[in-house]
Amino acid sequence: MKSLKKSAIATIINAALLSAAGTSISAFAAEEETAKKSNQLEVIQVTARKRVENAQEVPVAVSALQGDNLDAYSSAGMDIRFLNAKIPSLSIESSFGRSFPRFYVRGLGNTDFDLNASQPVSLVVDEVVQENAILKGFPVFDVERVEVLRGPQGTLFGRNTPAGLVKFDTVKPSQEFDGYGSVSYGSRGAVDTSGAVGGALTDRLSARVSLLWQDKDDYIDNQAPGFEAKDEQGGYTEKAARVQFLYEGDDFTALLNYHTRDLDGSPIAFRANVIKAGTNELVDNYENDVVYQDAASRSTQQVESEGASLKLEWELKNHTITSISAWESAEIYSRADIDGGYGCGFCGQDNGPGFVPFEAESADGIPDHDQLTQELRLSSNFDGDLNYQVGVFYFDEELTIENFNYNTADNGVLNGYVEQQQDTTAWAVFGSVDYVVSDDLKVTAGLRYSDDEKDFSANRLVGAPIPPVNLNLSDDHISWDLSANYKVNDDVNWYGRVANSFRAPSIQGRVLFGSEATTAESETITSYETGIKSDVLDGQGRVNATVFYYTMDDQQLTAVGGDTNTNRLINADKTTGYGFELDTQWVLSDELNATFNLSYNKTEIKDDSISIPVPDRVTLNVTDPINNSGFALLDGNSLPHAPEWISNFTLRYTKELADGNFFASGDISYRSKINMFLYESVEFEGKELIETGLRTGYTWSEGDYEYEVAAFVRNLFDEQQVIGAVDFNNNTGIVNEERYVGAEFKVNFF
Repeated sequence: MKSLKKSAIATIINAALLSAAGTSISAFAAEEETAKKSNQLEVIQVTARKRVENAQEVPVAVSALQGDNLDAYSSAGMDIRFLNAKIPSLSIESSFGRSFPRFYVRGLGNTDFDLNASQPVSLVVDEVVQENAILKGFPVFDVERVEVLRGPQGTLFGRNTPAGLVKFDTVKPSQEFDGYGSVSYGSRGAVDTSGAVGGALTDRLSARVSLLWQDKDDYIDNQAPGFEAKDEQGGYTEKAARVQFLYEGDDFTALLNYHTRDLDGSPIAFRANVIKAGTNELVDNYENDVVYQDAASRSTQQVESEGASLKLEWELKNHTITSISAWESAEIYSRADIDGGYGCGFCGQDNGPGFVPFEAESADGIPDHDQLTQELRLSSNFDGDLNYQVGVFYFDEELTIENFNYNTADNGVLNGYVEQQQDTTAWAVFGSVDYVVSDDLKVTAGLRYSDDEKDFSANRLVGAPIPPVNLNLSDDHISWDLSANYKVNDDVNWYGRVANSFRAPSIQGRVLFGSEATTAESETITSYETGIKSDVLDGQGRVNATVFYYTMDDQQLTAVGGDTNTNRLINADKTTGYGFELDTQWVLSDELNATFNLSYNKTEIKDDSISIPVPDRVTLNVTDPINNSGFALLDGNSLPHAPEWISNFTLRYTKELADGNFFASGDISYRSKINMFLYESVEFEGKELIETGLRTGYTWSEGDYEYEVAAFVRNLFDEQQVIGAVDFNNNTGIVNEERYVGAEFKVNFF
């Protein structure tokens, strides 16, 4: 262990020395047409600090993704998980499929699959926090830019977050008439259609309408004896819309946003004994379009969500007042054959594939959900050296969760039902001060007071009776951050940042099988980072790097599965993380552009008393020490779904041809191995994942129209491996998306 730590630290030191020579991590995406015309990279503007700034001068580890790279990654009708391993230190996974994505930044995330699980990474869409993970699965379309802010956030954004923040900015209405239409067709009969149109309604009022429709046929056959069926799972129909109105007065603007989503499809496919015992390899006879399930015919997933926000902004002589009022609502019902097989070995029934101890068919639902948020900010616009922002934030969420269990042997008759109710109220005051010490040095200090309270109840209404569960948790915390940006020269900026934040107490009341809810007290984090952001080669390169270290006290962890189909919350005494992030962008020639990023994250649980139950099965090889109670000791383990290495490389070639442009682009993303659970085992160590994408096509213009035809492939080499698992029953796994080949036609109009 000591030699490993020295090696990692040495790697970080080397990265720091490299950054001193002019490398750093930064926002890497730019509109490539500008780059081609000027043979220089465009200045990237971000709103990471609630105002438009040059990304190279922001003392925050922020990456931005937009333009051609964003289009290429989201090809193939992908949901938000397409961002996985595309940005340094960011990974995303889900055991629900196209809904309930779980984000991880610098190794910090939450594997909890219950629908009230809190996450240490926030998603903010058009300045509105999407707290519940169901809201985070909203489709990505007509998006102008994605920003990822790494490290604790909260003194500028309404909802505090200890790990980081993913921020989406959609295309807004304007007085200029424009829009687009796009349609693609690909593998398994998948159709992906989206479009938008916007422009002026009056000389002060403009509007934009954005639409999405995606459809994919069921393609997974069920070959369980007695349950054979063709094309029973794998398909979906996804519809979404966004309507925005923008009023622009002399000193006042108002932006109204309404959005809605409707998903009808299949849950992610669980596959029993898909992992070869004693290894982390897929079984030899694995087929992506085949399952062996006795409850597949009842598997379904429906998601509906809608929301609205109103942003009002007043420009005064020396100040700007901003008000953002928002409402979000979501409903979901997701039912699946969790054991991924058929029969019950412990019941003496025929079972398979492999040995399936018992049946597990369950569902989770949200019949009622409402989130209300209100943010009010005052920002100064002084000409002098001192400026500030102050604000207040209010959050209210009412959430009803239903947990169902079914008797598969009796045609899926309901035999367990729990209703959970969680009401969360939070408020905060926050602010930051920017001070220009000199022409080269700027410092920023931020402070936030947060108060969170949760009221929770759970009742088992079907099944063995248990006493009702009633809990109330609350806490408050003062978060802070201090940062500085020093202009070394016209092309190089050095920054440093120290930040502290927290996550309020959490409740896990999934008492479908157990009889007690579990809680976790607040976690707090203090993070240190420094880096250099630089433009090199006369603006033809952008090479940036950051090194960081953090300590988290009382980290909230979720013991998923183990000896039963449930979740338990625990706190680890301390967790540490350290690493580096490298982000680069290059104009190699008038016709060739490239990006490359790399991140290293080392996480470690430091608690010699923490342990969790593990499955007692001979087919599972747990490598952690086991105590006298049969529990795995977690001290020294890395966090689950926390890859040490993430890397991504893109290359785009454009050549004038006839009256248009031929283009070809490729990307390769790499994610190193992961632990799928808190404990470590041979079978549940996810292998390294490498995925490659290609896209080629032709663009041309005619009058006020720009056309594009393209062919593309995602996961070019059809890398198939287990990316998630269920451990309480058998070696049940979730496998990543297969190779996807498609063609697209797109038109932009002005």
